[in-house]
Amino acid sequence: MPFLRNLKLAIALLLLALPSPSWAEEAYQLGDLSITMPMARATLPNAPVGGGFVTVTNNGTADDRLISAASDVAGRVEIHEMAMDGDVMKMRELEEGLLIPAGETVVLQPGGYHLMFMKLNSALVEGDAFAVTLVFEDAGEIDVMMTVGPRTMGTGHKMKGTGGHGS
Repeated sequence: MPFLRNLKLAIALLLLALPSPSWAEEAYQLGDLSITMPMARATLPNAPVGGGFVTVTNNGTADDRLISAASDVAGRVEIHEMAMDGDVMKMRELEEGLLIPAGETVVLQPGGYHLMFMKLNSALVEGDAFAVTLVFEDAGEIDVMMTVGPRTMGTGHKMKGTGGHGS
């Protein structure tokens, strides 16, 4: 079995040598907020909704709140939470926005908090990018470029819930 062990090591080293996807390098600063890794999941043609993800770090001493988002790719954008209630996965819009506590990082990711692009104008195609305006209660607003990743993004790890709205 030394051959298999060496093959696994060689593959791991090769993967480490590959360049990072462009979305991994995107970073934005808005006051005390650092916004990184903006990415959306590719959708099937004619899909009415899609999911968007980003990481927000609040380096300040006061809480802030993501209160809305907008993009030309969709009729509207909502801030959602996906969570398990017993054995039932529930998805809901966070009508009052998403708290970004001082000194903490909040990750919008598949299976948890995410942006929901409603009434898509067209499919989100892997490799494309589009602008999203994020609006924070105190820091204000910022435009970020969201790269579209594969439809399978986020399916290789344990999530809070699965299914629903294409997120």
